[in-house]
Amino acid sequence: RRKYDEYGRLIQETAPDGDITRYRYDNPHSDLPCATDDATGSRKTMTWSRYGQLLTFTDCSGYQTRYDHDRFGQMTAVHREEGLSQYRAYDSRGQLIAVKDTQGHETRYEYNIAGDLTAVIAPDGSRNGTQYDAWGKAVRTTQGGLTRSMEYDAAGRVIRLTSENGSHTTFRYDVLDRLIQETGFDGRTQRYHHDLTGKLIRSEDEGLVTHWHYDEADRLTHRTVKGETAERWRYDERGWLTDISHISEGHRVTVHYGYDEKGR
Repeated sequence: RRKYDEYGRLIQETAPDGDITRYRYDNPHSDLPCATDDATGSRKTMTWSRYGQLLTFTDCSGYQTRYDHDRFGQMTAVHREEGLSQYRAYDSRGQLIAVKDTQGHETRYEYNIAGDLTAVIAPDGSRNGTQYDAWGKAVRTTQGGLTRSMEYDAAGRVIRLTSENGSHTTFRYDVLDRLIQETGFDGRTQRYHHDLTGKLIRSEDEGLVTHWHYDEADRLTHRTVKGETAERWRYDERGWLTDISHISEGHRVTVHYGYDEKGR
C-alpha cells in the first residue's frame, strides 16, 4: 500500500510483509525525497541539485556516494566512500561512448550516423555489434562471435529470424498487421486468431488450443486450455483489476490488487 501527502508525493509504502518505508522531504516544493526510513529505523539520505540530479546518497551506515554531472545533466562519475570511482564519457551528441569501472577497465560504445548503437567493445577487446538497414532496423547482431540475422517484409514486419546455427523462425501476418502464424526453430507452428475488433480469441500450439474470453467492456476475463479455465481476471465496478488467478499444482492461486481513492 502507498500513502501520499497533499502535494501528491509518496510518503509511505507498506510491503506485503507489513514492513513500512517512509519518505521525507525538506521543503513543500520538492518532489524528491531527502531521506527514507525503513522498518528497522535505518535512515538513508539524499541531496539533489536544483535540476533534480542526485548529488549524494548516504546509506544507513553513514557511507556516502557522490555523483558528478556534466553541464548537460549527464552523470560523469560515481565516487564511493572507499575511494573507488567509476567514470562515463559522452560524445558531442550526448551518446555514451565509454565507461571505466573502479578497476580502470574501460568498455567502449560506437554508433552510426543515425545514432544507433553499432558496437560494444569490452575491456578485453571482444566486440559485439549490430548492423542496421537504411530504415534503421536491425538486420544482423553478433555476440560472442555468434551471429543472428533478421529479415523484414515491405511493411517493416519481421518475417524471418536466422539463429547462430542457421535454423529459422518465420512469421506471418494478416492485412491488419496482426501475427497469425509463427513457425519456430524446432518446426513447431503456432497460430493465432482474432475477432473483428482485433482481440486475440484463439491460439493453437501443435494441437493445444487456448481460448481467450472477454466481457462486454472488452476486458480479458479468462483463458481456457482444452476447455479448462487456466487463468482468470476479475474487475470491480470501476473497471479496475481486483485479482488474477491461475492453477498451480492442482490448486488455484490468486493475486489481489487494492487501490486508494485515486486509483493508485
